[in-house]
Formats: sequence, C-alpha cells, structure tokens
Amino acid sequence: MIGMILCGGSGKKLKPYTDNTPAPLVEIKDDVTILDKQLFDFASAGIDEAILLTGYKSDMIESRYGDKFKGVKISYHVEDKPLGTLNALKAGMQLAKGEDVVVRNGDVVTDANLKKMMLKHKNNPYPVTMFVTRMRSPYGIVDLGDDKVRSFKEKPVLEYYINGGIYCINHDVPVSGFEGKTLEHALFPRLAEASSLGYYREDGVFWATVDTVRELEEVRKEYRNKTDKPWGYEKVLISTDKYLTKELYIRAGYQTSFHKHPRKDETMYIIEGVGYIEFEDHKEHFGKNDTVRIEPNVPHTIVATENTVLHEVSTPFLEDTVRIKDYYNVR
Repeated sequence: MIGMILCGGSGKKLKPYTDNTPAPLVEIKDDVTILDKQLFDFASAGIDEAILLTGYKSDMIESRYGDKFKGVKISYHVEDKPLGTLNALKAGMQLAKGEDVVVRNGDVVTDANLKKMMLKHKNNPYPVTMFVTRMRSPYGIVDLGDDKVRSFKEKPVLEYYINGGIYCINHDVPVSGFEGKTLEHALFPRLAEASSLGYYREDGVFWATVDTVRELEEVRKEYRNKTDKPWGYEKVLISTDKYLTKELYIRAGYQTSFHKHPRKDETMYIIEGVGYIEFEDHKEHFGKNDTVRIEPNVPHTIVATENTVLHEVSTPFLEDTVRIKDYYNVR
C-alpha cells in the first residue's frame, strides 16, 4: 500500500507557531516534527512510498523531506488554494495510479499499529477501513448522586469511539463521484449508509491531534522523555547514578533488535501484554505481572504477540546497547 498524508492546512489554531511554519513541521520534541513521526510510522509499518498532499508553505515541507525520508520515497501534490480534504484525496488517488492507500490526517500523533490495521483491511470485505479509538475527555468529570457530588474523575477515557484520522482505502473506491469538501462529511457517512465502511479498533494506545496550542503542549509533555522506535517507543521514567527505569511499548507483531548490554543488569516487569524474550538457545514466555531478569552480555530480543508495556529496571547505563541484528530498515 502507498501512504498518503493530508497536510495542506494553514494551522490557524496553532498560531503563532504556524505564522512562519506549516503545521506539519511544528516540533513535538527537539528536531522531531509531526510529519517526521508520521513518516517514521509509515516506514516502521513497511510502507516505502508516500504522497504528501500539501498547500500552505509547501516549499518548506519539500525542502525538509525532498524525495526520500527514512527510506520512504516521497512525492507531492500541492494545492494553490485550500479545496478541502475530499478534493485533496481525489488528487492523491490519481497520483497513486491504482494502488490501495493508507491515508493519515496531518495533525494526528499516535502509537497505533498501522501494520495490524492494514492486515485487517486486507482481510475484511470493506473498501474503506477507519481507525477508531476511545475518546479521553479533555476535562475532569463530576459523578453525581441524587443530591450530592459522589466523586471527581480526572480526564477519564469515555465509552464512545471517535474517528482516529487514519484510513485504508482501496484503489477502486469511486471518490470522484462524491461531492463536498471534507472526508468526514462528504464521503464517510455515505459509505456507512451503504455498509461499506469498516473499522480497526485499538484501545489504550497514545492518540492525540495537534490542532491547538493546548494540544501541542500535551503532546510535547508526552514526548518529554520518549523516543519512537520501529517497534513502538521507549520512555525514560527514572535516571539516577544508581539505577535506570524505562518504559518500553512494543506493538503486537513487532520485536526489538537482537541485542545485548555489556554492563547493564536488567529486570523486566510486564505491565500489560503477552510475548516472549528470545535468547540464543531458548525462549522465555511472559504475560501480565511476570518478571524476567536478563544478566549483562546476554543477547536477546523482546517479541510482542499482543501490545506490550513493560518497565525495565537496570543498572544506570543509558547508552549501553550493542545491536547484533536489526529487523527494520528505519531507526
């Protein structure tokens, strides 16, 4: 499948950041832009070609990415004036030349498993599959009794699902036959009415839009000590001169590099998920609440069969990693 990113908007709600910079080039951490993250996700999912549907300050986007980024070949469609996401998609589908596409809204930052979503789309009967996720309330909520307040809940995850801004679309979907400006109002409701819109659901993963300054600050807070990896991410939780604690998130169907730590003695505490650690001569399976110790200089890879979160507590050697084999072409 070919990747496609709708990144032509002017980002009015992100002013003053977008006065001189297009919204996709706003940084979520030092020298990592929203578009960097999205293209990295494409590369991690095995997508090697992407079309950027640009508009506002498109020359800055082309200057940063050229015709290749993180191994992903890039082409562009530039709108002279905003015509809406539906019309941008129509132009992108013509450039895709008969290939199925994975389309992303240009303001979404998420750890969703694109590879798993594409596999579900391939195996379901629907011409379009939408990523959906449960919505977190932007506000704390109040739990009411008959005549009194029972309790407060700080920004809970709600029961409702929302459009997560990622879509798998078959090449033969007749997008040119739909009229309107936006996908959300012109295309998707009609597909749903015709029972032609499937969904890929993934709960519990980080998901955010970067449409306002407030949302940008929330994403920057998430990325304060976080580094994206082809298999997920790692986040430094505690770093002292005595010990180091990192959170690792490994997507289902992915694995870390086969590596060793010459000095680090580490213990893995499995918070969520199922998988195994593969050593040179055996595998050690794990599930929620399990603990696995790995001694220094022991080669291993961590494989997730379900989305996995673990806390790695070790001696304090942050950069003490020797990669023996990488399984992905991007880093």
